[in-house]
Amino acid sequence: MTPWSHHTTMESYWFGDREGPVCHPFAGDPMLCAGRIERLAEDVNAHMPDWRIAVRCGVVRDRSEYLERLRDISFALARRNLGRALLNPSSGLVQMVRMLDLLDEVINLLTERAMEWHHATRPGFSRKRAPPGGRGRIELIREDADDDLAGLLDEIDRLKDRRSILMKQVSRKAGDALPNCSALAGGLVAARLAAEAGGIRELAAMPAATIQVLGAKTALFSHLSAGTPPPKHGIIYQHGRVHGSRRENRGRVARTLSAKLAIAARIDYYRNSIDKEFLKRAEESVRKAGRGA
Repeated sequence: MTPWSHHTTMESYWFGDREGPVCHPFAGDPMLCAGRIERLAEDVNAHMPDWRIAVRCGVVRDRSEYLERLRDISFALARRNLGRALLNPSSGLVQMVRMLDLLDEVINLLTERAMEWHHATRPGFSRKRAPPGGRGRIELIREDADDDLAGLLDEIDRLKDRRSILMKQVSRKAGDALPNCSALAGGLVAARLAAEAGGIRELAAMPAATIQVLGAKTALFSHLSAGTPPPKHGIIYQHGRVHGSRRENRGRVARTLSAKLAIAARIDYYRNSIDKEFLKRAEESVRKAGRGA
């Protein structure tokens, strides 16, 4: 303990506490100090640290040693937070959704390039020709594609198969991590909302109005910067009751669904169990919104 002045209140810093005329240095390795920093971050009475106070307290000899210790503690805190993120049950789901989105981008890009390739070798081929019988564009150009292009088309098909498998895995994992959101909006929509929010905890902390426009960054930025009409929905547009509603009811359905998803996300985060009564009431509210009631 180091005496130094005549303060009467406790002052807490990452390196120790000052109480009255004495200082109580905190003895601990960088990881323990990291834990102390986290606790102090939630303490409204904690004081901002100052290297001069640390020197007077006898914790360090000078500013250079203070910064060196603080650097080691910062690394320890970063490792702790990274470990928590990796253990977060939603982290795997978020990465799966991002991989699914990347697969979509790759498949679409490769399909476009395949169309251009085919048009270059078959000038009579029209990109505007509609595939008959509900077939995709890949099946259309496969009919008379050369051998080199046909090999690429096979790779695109394999990517599509992998995407279908991953989509089912995402839905299944979302059902476990977000049971109420998945029951209310579908596994894919729930998973995409969590990914866009950054995780289940972040989604549970969001108000309904924010959830409603998650995934509509471009439209929202345009509204804020250029005064265009605000977006009425983002990812939740993929829900059948939103995009399947009449245009005049769509905004009301999106608002109602977002309000119920905000509650569902909190139930999922804090309880992680199905609430059948809540889901029954929520689904009825969304149905009424779609009917214009």
